[in-house]
Amino acid sequence: MNERDDWGDLRYLLAVARHGSLSAAARTLGVNHSTVLRRIAALESAMEVQLFDKRPGGYVLTAAGEEMHRVALKVEEDLATAHRRLSGRDSRIGGTLRVTTVDSLALYVLPPHLAAFRRRYPDLRVDLVVAEASLSLTRREADVAIRTTNRPPETLVGRAVSGLAFAVYGAPAYLDGADRGDDPARHVWVGLDESFDHTALARWYKQTVPPECIGHRVNSVAVAIEAVRAGLGLGLLPCGMADGTPAFRRRGPVIDAVTGAIWLLTHEDLRHMGRVRAFLDVMADAFAGERDRLEGRLGN
Repeated sequence: MNERDDWGDLRYLLAVARHGSLSAAARTLGVNHSTVLRRIAALESAMEVQLFDKRPGGYVLTAAGEEMHRVALKVEEDLATAHRRLSGRDSRIGGTLRVTTVDSLALYVLPPHLAAFRRRYPDLRVDLVVAEASLSLTRREADVAIRTTNRPPETLVGRAVSGLAFAVYGAPAYLDGADRGDDPARHVWVGLDESFDHTALARWYKQTVPPECIGHRVNSVAVAIEAVRAGLGLGLLPCGMADGTPAFRRRGPVIDAVTGAIWLLTHEDLRHMGRVRAFLDVMADAFAGERDRLEGRLGN
């Protein structure tokens, strides 16, 4: 290998070999499909060999690819060993980490995980900034962003750690008041204001709920959750925040058209900073444990 070929390129080779497709590898690595294709092509060019054959069933390693795959696995194993040996030093990670996210995650998902993170890294202060609009990580308005999106900014790096499912919910106080059936036009709804017009949530409301049935509008998913909890009407809510509690009853299945993903994101220049790396690793594990709830598989 020459100096151009680093672990970053080998990670892409491993991901494609494990998943058999560029798109699956891209999802795993938290990058775009084109990035995976470009990095594999760069590695093949540097090594002057073809690493994959593209077949109807997916990408398959060539003989040269198999040899490079063995090298990549050894590098991965050595890095994992080094990480374990150095992990004892993480307790000295300190300073301040500025994290931005949306209100629903900040209120209903993150608190117990932030508490666990604090116990593990008592010298590191996390400043949590709630903002629907993305703060600039390039200008260091934040170090890490936890966002709900299907299209993360190209300027950031990271990975999708969970899906985020939505379904229609109502509170017993509203649903027990009268039998309105399943027709959306017979219900009162908690809707979202124009600040959400660019989202799949707003498109679903426009296609499903007559405007005259919107009895209450808000500019916050967290406020919508609480409005539905109070009995103001039906609402399209995140399953992870509404399932498993008697305060809400789900009205139908998960709505695929508005399903999104939760991404952990940072700037390329910050991704190897100790406190950023520690936070991303802990939160990735935390969200992995929440996936069934966030993706709507627990029911109501």
